[in-house]
Amino acid sequence: MPVAAACPITLRAAERERLKQMAFGHKTEHRLRMRAQVVLHAARGRSNARIARETGLHLDTVRCWRGRFAEHGLGGLTDRERSGRPPVFTALQAARVKALACQLPAETGVPLARWSCPELAGEAVARAIVGSISASTVRRWLKDDVIKPWQHRSWIFITDPDFRAKAERVLDLYARTWQGQPLGPDEYVISADEKTSIQARCRCHPTLAPGQARAMRVNHTYGRGGALAYLAAYDVHAAKVSGRTEPRTGIDPFMNLVAQVMTQEPYASAKRVFWIVDNGSSHRGKKAADRLAAAFPNAVMVHTPVHASWLNQVEIYFSVVQRKVVSPNDFTDLAQVGDRLRVFEDRYNATAQPFQWRFTTSDLDDLLARLDRHTTDHQEESSVALAA
Repeated sequence: MPVAAACPITLRAAERERLKQMAFGHKTEHRLRMRAQVVLHAARGRSNARIARETGLHLDTVRCWRGRFAEHGLGGLTDRERSGRPPVFTALQAARVKALACQLPAETGVPLARWSCPELAGEAVARAIVGSISASTVRRWLKDDVIKPWQHRSWIFITDPDFRAKAERVLDLYARTWQGQPLGPDEYVISADEKTSIQARCRCHPTLAPGQARAMRVNHTYGRGGALAYLAAYDVHAAKVSGRTEPRTGIDPFMNLVAQVMTQEPYASAKRVFWIVDNGSSHRGKKAADRLAAAFPNAVMVHTPVHASWLNQVEIYFSVVQRKVVSPNDFTDLAQVGDRLRVFEDRYNATAQPFQWRFTTSDLDDLLARLDRHTTDHQEESSVALAA
């Protein structure tokens, strides 16, 4: 019986280059690499039997991919679409499992704080949504819609009835506006607060510097050397920090910070200096505002809304201090902590630029509108649940 002649292969320059990349690329799948080698051998005029010997493939396999390339080109080297195994689960079952994942376990009578994939799989079987299902299948379904019920984030709902008015005043000051009028060149905006309980943790073994393929090593065991508070006043538009350390926070330490700033120029002779503060006990309410005005008549205290310290720009500076000075905490005593903070303050003031604050009153209105919609939807859902 005559043997069918092997398909002749002729390559264009681009095809040859692409096949070489497939045949010798480190990231190419093994099956694609072997198919590319078959075609390259065939382009040199070699027989199927010889190609089979040199590549270790079966003769029928060599004949198959040689013929597929001759008929379809590079596209013929990929796998054809297959019907695959028929689906085990329906779209409705997947949707019901996703809906279950979007409910709090306590609302469904399950004594859990949050779902995990194995628990969702077990609950789906218990509720007869499916006969049996693996946790990996549940995980794949949830991944499609980026549902992660095992994660959680904390948040604080707005409770201040004057939230918008107070927040708007702060945002206007960041934009150099007060009560609809632009601030003059002799008016300043200060953002102030306290960073409490900065500890001096003396490590029982010295901290080791990083090296090649090795991170800095900080010993876990430490001795406590006390704690102090770091008070800072940040000039929002000049990006200048004035800080001090105190044994504890309170009215007197805060007023010490105010005096440190207000007795220096340009604030001492300024027309007005606005002090943006949160509602901490050191500077809470009208009494604190009156106390500040009595000590320095050109000072005006402006409070952020309750639970809205994120509107205070000095918190950004404190986050910089936490990352660059405090963590990892390895100090012999509190004096070293204070010295490090003062030196860092000078270093920061030498090169600092104002923060690029992008949250405006328009963003504030959008935020409040979203929260209002969320509250309305939640109240409607609660009403429906109670009626049911």
